[in-house]
Amino acid sequence: MSSLFTIGIFLSFFLSTLLFSKSHKSLSDNILGVWLVSIGIYLLNYYLHYLGYWEQYPHLVGATHPFPLLFAPFVYLYVVTNLRQPQRLYWWDSLHFLPFILTYILMFPFLFGYSATEKTIIDQADYHSSYQWLFTLSFIAFVVVSVIYSVLAYQKINQYEQMISQQFAYNEGISLQWLRLLLLGFGLIFSVMIVGYIVQFLLEVTLGVNIELIFLGLFVLLIGFIGFWGIRYQGIFSVEKQKFFIKNLALPDQSDNSDYIEPSPFPKTPEYHKSGLKAEDARKLHQQLLDLMKNKKPYLESKLSLGQLAEMLGVPPNHLSQIINQYEGKNFYDFVNSYRVEEFIALAKKDIDKNFNLLGLAYEAGFNSKSSFNQVFKKITGKTPSEFVN
Repeated sequence: MSSLFTIGIFLSFFLSTLLFSKSHKSLSDNILGVWLVSIGIYLLNYYLHYLGYWEQYPHLVGATHPFPLLFAPFVYLYVVTNLRQPQRLYWWDSLHFLPFILTYILMFPFLFGYSATEKTIIDQADYHSSYQWLFTLSFIAFVVVSVIYSVLAYQKINQYEQMISQQFAYNEGISLQWLRLLLLGFGLIFSVMIVGYIVQFLLEVTLGVNIELIFLGLFVLLIGFIGFWGIRYQGIFSVEKQKFFIKNLALPDQSDNSDYIEPSPFPKTPEYHKSGLKAEDARKLHQQLLDLMKNKKPYLESKLSLGQLAEMLGVPPNHLSQIINQYEGKNFYDFVNSYRVEEFIALAKKDIDKNFNLLGLAYEAGFNSKSSFNQVFKKITGKTPSEFVN
């Protein structure tokens, strides 16, 4: 079990260091790094407890007890800052950490008013000590905070995914799908932990296993997942892209309110009656778009964005988005990738008698990853690329 703690603590601090030293890092990278540091500190103190150091140094007892109240709010802030343009924090973001702060305030008498001997006695008494009310209250707070912020973060991720599908023809490196899976993983692990805690500590049923060690073991696995994808994630709001968004998308000023960028310039079910684009002009623009896609094949650029395509046509990005939504009935991502699928099929037919490589043809058609190619192809044709070719 010592090796498990060592791996978790090392991963937490090592991955946070990589995030802090990441080239072109963003505010969201820093938030993810601080989150990993808080996890590392919590694991380190619990490891010292596991080794028996709390008995030698009783003032460590309870020092990191409120830290789990940080985990879910950090996830939420990470997602929210990825949706803000530009990325920044506001004073009201500190309110997300009120449960964490209030728990520490409630613990002040214990942390600063009890002697080392009294802390040792309370630690040994565990849930049957005079501070049982605090354990129960903080446990309830942890459950409530985890559920609320996980649900809110999941909703924000859905908004983010809708936004990038309206603005980019690729999602590698900018999608938060990995975080959606992470939240589901957290939900599963926390559900197991919550049931185990209730059965073992509140109902006092002997399980024969240490539920905390099982929870921490699974938690360590998730830490590696967090760090790997967090470092790979590139974000859509680099300095260069921020300038582009401000210039071309006319996003509202975020200084007064707004937690995130609303996908309002490119909504899922758009209402364009205020766009200023006349019906006749819209039809002409649609035809120009089709001609451009057919003749110049801009979709062969693997990282094509809405702004780049709009620049080729000499129109505002929101007008182009309107055309694609109204006349094609698709978002930008699906529209461009439908052309890539057609291109792949044409290339496959041309090389039907040759021993061609499917992935090589996919890259040639404009895709930049095997996963997105397979996903898009199956969505459009109803078959996998191999099934279709065969």
